[in-house]
Amino acid sequence: MFAATADLAALAGWVSHDCGRYAIAQRFWSYGTYAAGEAGRRDRAVEIVTRISHQMIYLGHPQDALGLLGVAAKKATLPATRALVASQTGRVHAALGDEREADRYLGDADGLLADGLGDDVPEWVSYFDAAEHAGARAVSARDLAGLHRGPPSGERPFRGRPEAAQARLDRVKVMDRVGLAAALLDEGEAERGAAAAHQALDDAARVDSTLVASRLNMLLEAARPYETAAVQDVRTRARDLATARPTTIAA
Repeated sequence: MFAATADLAALAGWVSHDCGRYAIAQRFWSYGTYAAGEAGRRDRAVEIVTRISHQMIYLGHPQDALGLLGVAAKKATLPATRALVASQTGRVHAALGDEREADRYLGDADGLLADGLGDDVPEWVSYFDAAEHAGARAVSARDLAGLHRGPPSGERPFRGRPEAAQARLDRVKVMDRVGLAAALLDEGEAERGAAAAHQALDDAARVDSTLVASRLNMLLEAARPYETAAVQDVRTRARDLATARPTTIAA
């Protein structure tokens, strides 16, 4: 019963987060970690904690996320959850501008994935694979480039990820495609970025998600320096979609 409750709470929390109901999501995830502990499923609780840390990053509290992941790292036993925690920890360090620590933890996840996560990966963490980790690397590169004002280097990981994630939810693939378009614009590829953005926006129009809306705002920021007609069209479309899908909803 506790194991089933943990699974349901994890799902309900993610749906609430995707709808912008962040406080409700935290309550569900708290129930989930408690239920997973009562069921004796430590790694299930660890996976739920990574979801909370993801929300902390999203809400602009990376230090809180780092604290949660530090506790999770001590409790993770499965290769899949250890890799997930390492990947997420690297992502947080990137958000904090600590390139050395970001590289260290992302490299740890690389090593665990290269060694293989085993044949008995539980279904609730089976979404974490090389493609998911590539997404964390891409966002980390984007954050570090923005903080250090250096040349962005996020295009390659974003480019490879949509093809590797064909079986994933449409929402995730849309987020990847919007991220690729933003990375191209960040790299000065206005024409290619605009073309990729239009394709991504066609898909985004069919997905109602506050997480996609967040990526649309990232795209708007990347498009800001350009005055070409194609990029202006991208800005107009992205702004309209982002307005229709606000990133926060009162709990």
